[in-house]
Amino acid sequence: MKAISAIIVLAVFMLNHNLSGRNIHVLTLEKSQQLARQNSFKMRSLLEDFKIARYELRAARNRFKTQVNLKFDLPDYSETISSLQDSAGLHYFPLKQARYNAYLQIEQPLPTDGFFYLSSGIYHVQDYFLQEQSFRLNTRLGFEQPIESFYAYNRIKSSLKMAELNYRLSEKRLLRAQLDLEYEVASAFYSLYSALERKNIALQTLRQQRDAYQLALNKFKAGVIAEVEALQMEVDLGEAQNNFDLSLVEVQQKADAFKQLLNIDLQDSVILNTDLTYPIVKIDLQKALEFGFKNRLEIQERKIAIEQQKLTLKRIDAENQIQGKISAYYDFIGVRQEPRYYALNTTFQNAWEELKKRPGNRGIAFSITIPLWDWHVNKNQTLAQKARLHQQQMALKDLEITIKRDIRNTVMELESSLKRLQLLEKNVAVAEKSFAISKNRFANGDINSQALALDRNRLSQAYNSRLNALINYKLLLADVKRKTFYDFVNDHPVSLDDYLQQE
Repeated sequence: MKAISAIIVLAVFMLNHNLSGRNIHVLTLEKSQQLARQNSFKMRSLLEDFKIARYELRAARNRFKTQVNLKFDLPDYSETISSLQDSAGLHYFPLKQARYNAYLQIEQPLPTDGFFYLSSGIYHVQDYFLQEQSFRLNTRLGFEQPIESFYAYNRIKSSLKMAELNYRLSEKRLLRAQLDLEYEVASAFYSLYSALERKNIALQTLRQQRDAYQLALNKFKAGVIAEVEALQMEVDLGEAQNNFDLSLVEVQQKADAFKQLLNIDLQDSVILNTDLTYPIVKIDLQKALEFGFKNRLEIQERKIAIEQQKLTLKRIDAENQIQGKISAYYDFIGVRQEPRYYALNTTFQNAWEELKKRPGNRGIAFSITIPLWDWHVNKNQTLAQKARLHQQQMALKDLEITIKRDIRNTVMELESSLKRLQLLEKNVAVAEKSFAISKNRFANGDINSQALALDRNRLSQAYNSRLNALINYKLLLADVKRKTFYDFVNDHPVSLDDYLQQE
């Protein structure tokens, strides 16, 4: 008996004081979730995907703004051999030229997929064989507009639309991953907490069984009960000790899994700080369905895929429609050729005077392409794309039904879990009173050890049942949150900004 008591005391001491790890982490559920978000490779990768989509969306929007480019060649030198054939025969002579130029391009895109542009350049060429130099000033105002963008396919708007869809999809994926990770951490957190509580229940049962065994041993020595009852109490004590030892192993296993999820060193120690109270939440099923349909990643992926298929269909269909382009320009040109020994500023001034007095070049064009016959290649491609689109639309309808069933079932499970939890709390109170009465009756000799063991097991089962119901209820609250993107505990929609502000 003394050996058994020593084992119990040692086990309790090791469990309560085994915090010899390099670091001790006191963790609430919220802190655990935040730590997991910071250390999760998947979350960091999805966050980078979200940033990529955001930058690409900004780039697509900025394509509507003025673009300016400046190009220089300082210098572009070349040496070649050229030939000239005349009545006297074939002559060869070297070409040694150095070109210097600066070119400015200003372009203003239009929502109609066309653009205005202003291009201006300065070109200076020195010919070392002919001992000449030329200077050219050129400025062009122009306009180009594809006509199919008015009735078929607008590339710049389609690019913006595609970037917006990708951004929305990336946003939903990141938010869903945040909620999934939140649920996963909650599951691991409560799993460890459950193991700790089962350990406490096993320890309480062990202490109760130790007291019962001591009482039975005293009664046996006094000749009140038979030896078999005292022996049965000793067997029950050994079983309680074994259950307690198994609970310690389970705690260690759950703790290691929890540390791995949070990327905590396995040699470190964790202490859970959790609130044992629970909110009584009534779920509005219509609100849950509304937010679920609006935000669920699966639905958003299908809807975005449908929008992308529509854009692809427009692009394919436009390839077999009348295409054309309107273009116009006006050039200001000044060209001057002088001997090489002329000063550069003199050549430039002469070219500038030439530009001012020389009439500008101008032009306007309207080109059109009319598809006549392609053996129905484009028609079949269009029909194939329409079939893909119809396939996506059917899949979306089926998915909406599946998600509706999923949300309804989860809400009903939550309501049933709450009722069960409230019922089991009453059951625990009854079991505690019943066991206290049985202990007194056993001490008075009114019942035997088997009846006492039955009430003790009933109390342990009541504790475990309430614990499982409490954890199941809290996990269902987290499950409803990730399935509807709505926090019914705090009564507000879930936003990605709520998580990004924590980074």
